[in-house]
Amino acid sequence: MRRRRPERRQILPDPVYNDLSVAKFINYLIKGGKKGIAEKIFYSAMDSIKNKTKTDGFKIFETAIEKTQPMVEVKSRRIGGATYQVPIEVPIRRRFYLASHWIINAAKGRKGKPMSDRLALELVAAANDEGGAIKKKDDTHRMAEANKAFAHFR
Repeated sequence: MRRRRPERRQILPDPVYNDLSVAKFINYLIKGGKKGIAEKIFYSAMDSIKNKTKTDGFKIFETAIEKTQPMVEVKSRRIGGATYQVPIEVPIRRRFYLASHWIINAAKGRKGKPMSDRLALELVAAANDEGGAIKKKDDTHRMAEANKAFAHFR
């Protein structure tokens, strides 16, 4: 018998923008328990976005997350000795999680600059429908589209 699921922890909104999604994103950025460094990276990325694009960094962040969120993804299901990639709709919480991680990983993949600059570039790219995170989303959607025939295994 399975035990009950643990209750979800409440996280507090971040101090600058007073927004839960920003706090969550910063938590995803954390490496080795260093939250202060993660906050510094995020806020300096917001500042450099503001300097480069002359628009509010928070707006760019929201747009980037919105455009990177996947609608469908594939999940492996084993049926009668064969494994099928079954397309499923992505729950809202997982959409934000995937979008955040794709943006962060794409920023980490860029080389030769401080992380704050790389994150700023990736957020601007994602807001403009380009960059590594958007490519990842498109690949995920393409994969789901290709395996639409197995949707009845859901």
